[in-house]
Parts: sequence; structure tokens; C-alpha cells
Amino acid sequence: MALPLMPKATAVWLVENTTLTFDQIAEFCGLHKLEVQAIADGEVAVSIVGLDPVFNGQLSQDEIKRCEADPRGRLKMTKSDLPQPVMRTKGARYTPVSKRGEKPDAIAYLVKNYPDLLDAQIARLLGTTKETIAKVRDRSHWNTSNIKPQNPVLLGLCKQADLEAAAKRAERRVIRERGPQPKAPKPSADDGFIHTPSSQQDEQPEIDHDAMIRSLG
Repeated sequence: MALPLMPKATAVWLVENTTLTFDQIAEFCGLHKLEVQAIADGEVAVSIVGLDPVFNGQLSQDEIKRCEADPRGRLKMTKSDLPQPVMRTKGARYTPVSKRGEKPDAIAYLVKNYPDLLDAQIARLLGTTKETIAKVRDRSHWNTSNIKPQNPVLLGLCKQADLEAAAKRAERRVIRERGPQPKAPKPSADDGFIHTPSSQQDEQPEIDHDAMIRSLG
């Protein structure tokens, strides 16, 4: 089944603007039901702006109303006569001239929100150079005063799935570099407290009851 453009952004819009069930949204967007529920709870995709699938022609308003009335209904994407884009698997990423001026904004966003990403990863995601990334990092870029962090997915410079995959690889790398965490030391006997074995409690002197009775008599 074909998925909508920017599935998470589409899911955000559907959660915020419709009464569709989590199952319906999850199936249409190719997400897990729990992930859609987390979006609704504000636990994930907080910084993602919703993408209207009706506006971009991927879904009709009548289709949304049909499924809102029938929780068991499944959303069907609107068929388009436009040719599908060909996926490029190799070679350098091409960025249209109109988008190239937005790359520094996207770099600033990734540097701020994904600090574990390597410059090489950012370069692959955005089709930029390490030199440009370094200049944005140290604020020596010629247009620094006008750079404003913007989500590269919303700018159309990369896909949400590619960004998430790169973030997960960076997280795994950081965990490997940190190595196994040392275990907490066990408390030693010399911890400042006096430990008295229960078997060595102070013995109480025995009372001679017969002697007490004779003294009273």
C-alpha cells in the first residue's frame, strides 16, 4: 500500500483535525497504533507541523467523513494521474536551486535538536558539505545573522524516515562509545555504623527469686 508524503506530519494533521481512530490513522500513514497514540498525547512528533493530505490531493474530505462515521472503515488514498517520482538510491543528493538557500537553516535545526549527529550524517541527509556545517556550527557563515533553525523535513530537504534512521544510528554510536556503565559498589562493613551480631547481645543477669522471697519474709 502506498503511503502519504511525510507520514508522521500527515498523522499529526489527522490527529488534530479529525475524529478518526488511532487504528485508521496508523494504517493510512504506515505507523504503529501506539505511535499515533503517542502523537495524540504529545509525547512524540512535538516539533512536527501537520501536513494536510486533503490540500495536497492525497485524501478527499468525503473519504475522511466516511471513515469518521465508520470506525471500521479504512482510508483510501486519492489516485493521482501524475507520474510517481523515481527513487534515487545512489549518487549525490540533488537539491533544487530554490531550496539551496534553506540548507543553513536546516543545518542549524539539526545541530540544535540532534546534537549526536555527525557532520558526515548531516551532509548526507541534506546534500551539503562538512565545511558549510562547520561554519554554521561556529557561526562564521556569511549569512549567520539571517539563519533560523527550520525542520529539513518540512523544507523538503530530507525524509522523516531518513532523519529518524540517522538519529537512531547516532544514538547507538554514542552508547557504544560510552561503553558499559560501572556497577554501583556494594556497601562495605566499614560504613561508619557499628554492626553488632544478634548472637552477641548483652546478657541479662539471672534473678534469684528464692533470695528475694526470703528477704521479704
